[in-house]
Amino acid sequence: MRPCIAVAGPGQASAEEAEPARQVGVLLARRGAVVVCGGLGGVMEACAQGARAAGGTVVGLLPGHDRDAGNPHLSIAVATGLGELRNGVLVNTCDALIAVGGGWGTLSEIALALRAGKTVALLGSWALAQAPSATAGGHRPIRVATPEEAVETVLPSR
Repeated sequence: MRPCIAVAGPGQASAEEAEPARQVGVLLARRGAVVVCGGLGGVMEACAQGARAAGGTVVGLLPGHDRDAGNPHLSIAVATGLGELRNGVLVNTCDALIAVGGGWGTLSEIALALRAGKTVALLGSWALAQAPSATAGGHRPIRVATPEEAVETVLPSR
């Protein structure tokens, strides 16, 4: 089964967030991963655009009831009707998570992923200086400096 990697980040991204997110999408697609995201704009759209341009599959878990509300780069749009609660669905769907930049929604996805024992790579995201030494799953967030390092963290080379 292909790995599913979540990419989280703000719905309104700066160029400093969007370009690394696009690169993460390209790299994940080249490694054969399915990208899972919140399906809207900003980091989610940039990552989806990169993954699709590289021939990848992108699943968008949308907050509302309208599948057409997703960004145009999604392979599959899932209208959850869950609002921000879809963050839990995203975390349970993925094998690992890459956070690029971040707002409050991103922070909740990071926390849920760590509690679920998932590997989390932080690329220009929350510093989490006061994070517990280890979560219930025994994981700590891993700060990375580049899109390549983020992808290698969640999909180690064999």
